[in-house]
Amino acid sequence: MNHSIKVGVSFGLNSGVITTLGLIVGLYSGTQSALAVIGGIITIAIADAFSDALGIHVSEESEGVHTSLEIWQSTIATFLTKFFIAMSFLVPVLLLPLGQAVLTSVVWGMLLVANFSYTMARAQNKSGLHAVTEHLTIAVLVIIITYFVGVLVDNRFGP
Repeated sequence: MNHSIKVGVSFGLNSGVITTLGLIVGLYSGTQSALAVIGGIITIAIADAFSDALGIHVSEESEGVHTSLEIWQSTIATFLTKFFIAMSFLVPVLLLPLGQAVLTSVVWGMLLVANFSYTMARAQNKSGLHAVTEHLTIAVLVIIITYFVGVLVDNRFGP
């Protein structure tokens, strides 16, 4: 896999998991609404995938060292990875009761991050355990924070 595609896939995968899990957990704890969670996932899959792809595009352009082809490879890889990763979280929400779907989504997201982190670290001859621990810690922090934000929003603005 070339560098440009690696940039897009690594950014899209991690952003797709972290952003989507944060949204799912926050919306669930704040609304307990499957409709809100489904709408949020689809919105993230489209709007945030485009936003992240544009962010990577501009970032790669600003470095001034990449060809137009490399920039577009990173842009497209980011969009497609983010879109499909985010959409993968729809499966448990559509098939399971919402509480179980949220738990399944968290497990799915942690597996994606852990597997990618380990594979990336090993390819660079680095400690897989360190990379997995570091990246899962960030993911867990996002999940905890968004859970409590959802609870606070529900307490302040809920019925």
